[in-house]
Amino acid sequence: MVRAMGIDPGTGSFDIVVVEKNNVVWERSVPTSVLIKNPGIILDYIREAGFVDIIIGPSGYGTPIVCNNDIVDPVVFASEVLLLTSIDDIERGVLNNELGMYVYKSLLDVVKQLWLSNYNVCYIPSVIQLPTIPLFRKINKIDMGTVDKLASTILAIYDQSVEYGIDYSETNFILVETGFGYNAVIGVSRGRIVDGYGGTLVSNGMLTIGSIDGEVVVLGREWSRVDLFNGGVLTICNTTSIEEALLIRSKNSLCNEGFKAMYDELIKNIMRVSVSIGKPREVLLSGRLIRYSELRDELIDLIGKYFSVRIVNSLKGAYRSKESGQGYAIIGEGLLKGYFGDLIDIVELKNARGTVLDYVYHPRLRKARDRLVNAIKSSLKKSVYERILS
Repeated sequence: MVRAMGIDPGTGSFDIVVVEKNNVVWERSVPTSVLIKNPGIILDYIREAGFVDIIIGPSGYGTPIVCNNDIVDPVVFASEVLLLTSIDDIERGVLNNELGMYVYKSLLDVVKQLWLSNYNVCYIPSVIQLPTIPLFRKINKIDMGTVDKLASTILAIYDQSVEYGIDYSETNFILVETGFGYNAVIGVSRGRIVDGYGGTLVSNGMLTIGSIDGEVVVLGREWSRVDLFNGGVLTICNTTSIEEALLIRSKNSLCNEGFKAMYDELIKNIMRVSVSIGKPREVLLSGRLIRYSELRDELIDLIGKYFSVRIVNSLKGAYRSKESGQGYAIIGEGLLKGYFGDLIDIVELKNARGTVLDYVYHPRLRKARDRLVNAIKSSLKKSVYERILS
């Protein structure tokens, strides 16, 4: 029996989940603020969990499957490949107390700790790297869904299959994944992910400004990674707390409009994805925001005007871990041909190739793509980067 662990890097917490077959047998949630002070604690939790055959590590913007033995420089791999960010930008963001950058620093440190260990750790692709999405939908996009959004979608495919007693190849839905920092809308048709709008392509989230008007970019002149963690609902409500935002929006009309803007754009992105998959069987909801009853009920009411809507069910035995953490563990179990082997095959995760910048044709991004390719070549063994870049 395969025993697989997934490590999901969240803005608020890292979830660590172990599955055997279709059951969660161990789980922990570690505040990101704790990991940034003591990244080595991740190894303590892994030891506490007991033996695992594979660990799916926190993967950020993703990579075609890469494992510890393939990596020669974990720092460059984590920062430049998984996070598309320089080490200097990460350190500067942490010094400026940027909430979103804590997860970047924690992910970087955790990847280093995992590389130094003797565990079988692998990293996986994001949505845009999947071959199941046609090229024309990828053009001039990067974020069609980060790895955590992909992981949540994997769980959702399994959930719909179980809910209706259908094969993976018969699943058809739109997933709305709502996180503390980012939201995403992912389309699944016949068990395959065929379209997606990640956190920087959909509406403003709790932290992020989301999809940005080109005129805003031009007028802003200089932008950096930390700017992606500002401009969302919490910025509009002038707070760093979801709970506080929910409390004050009844008295603060602008704050309330921020929530409305997020909902409005999510609905519109659901409609956009429905063009790619046809009428979905249902819209599925997952993520941290769904745990707030007020937000969950409002989303269900709004989406329910157009589609059947349902909350994604967790795996048996899961009580605290988010859907994305469970999805990470499912992927590990399936990669080793366990209970979820057929699910991983139909999603074609193993066939992912290329970089997340392969489909951007604006001349301003040429240097960025060259930098990413060089980072891949300098951080991975030659046989591995040749496979990825082929």
